[in-house]
Amino acid sequence: MSAFEITGQPIELQVFRARLLDRSCGAYVQFDGWVRDHNEGRKVLQLEYEVYEPLAVRIGQDIIQEALERFGVSHACAIHRSGLMELSEVAVVVGVSSPHRSEAFEACRYIIDQAKIRLPIWKKEHYESGHAEWVNCQRCAHHE
Repeated sequence: MSAFEITGQPIELQVFRARLLDRSCGAYVQFDGWVRDHNEGRKVLQLEYEVYEPLAVRIGQDIIQEALERFGVSHACAIHRSGLMELSEVAVVVGVSSPHRSEAFEACRYIIDQAKIRLPIWKKEHYESGHAEWVNCQRCAHHE
C-alpha cells in the first residue's frame, strides 16, 4: 500500500489505522472527512468526487513526504474516495503516528489542508431539489 491512495470503495477505518500502528509512537491523530447533509444553505443528498488519479496520487505522495520531513513524524498516510457517496460516508481519511502529539496534530492538519488546495479532485453535490452542481470550496482555496 502506498502512503496516498484513491479508492472508489468505502474506506475501512480499522484497517487504515492499523497501517500506522508503531510501538515507538505515543501519538496517533486521524482526520475523517464525512459527507454532510448541507452546504451553503442547501440540503445535500449525495456527494460525488471526480479525480485525475495519476496526478492526485503523485501530488498526494509529495504532500505526505513533505509532512514527514517538516514535522518529523514517524508515519503518515491518506486515502481519498472517488465516485458517488451517501451521507455520513467517509470521503477522506488522514492518519499520522508520531512519538509526540503536537507534531502528529500539525502534520495531520498540514496533509488535509494541502490536499484540499493541491489535489486535482472535483466535488459535485446532489441536492434535495433534484439539481446537482460542481462546487468550489472557497475556504479550501485560502490556506489559513
